[in-house]
Amino acid sequence: MFEPLTWTLVALSLAAMVFAIVLAARDKRINWTLLGVLGVIEAGLLAQLVIGIVQFAGTSRDVSGPFFIGYLIGSLLILPIGALWALAESSRWGAGALAVACLVIPVVELRLHEIWTA
Repeated sequence: MFEPLTWTLVALSLAAMVFAIVLAARDKRINWTLLGVLGVIEAGLLAQLVIGIVQFAGTSRDVSGPFFIGYLIGSLLILPIGALWALAESSRWGAGALAVACLVIPVVELRLHEIWTA
């Protein structure tokens, strides 16, 4: 795995989580700035999917393929689902749901890192 990308995605998603929490605390809906940050994170996750599959195909490490590929693909689904939920919910809980989705990304990233380095 390309570690700088992993740690960048962790940092960006944690920053987005804090931003979503601030919006929820202020009883605001999510805004275009937050959606833009989510788009950048999603592009990074897509790049990580491509890099991860290429590195997995060329490695001789003992990596669990179904888990590794499953986490890569699953990580792409988390933010769009969270964003749709946040856009559909007109109260502060929409931003709260998005904050939870943003928290899941670092957990998945750390698990991917663990699977790759094991």
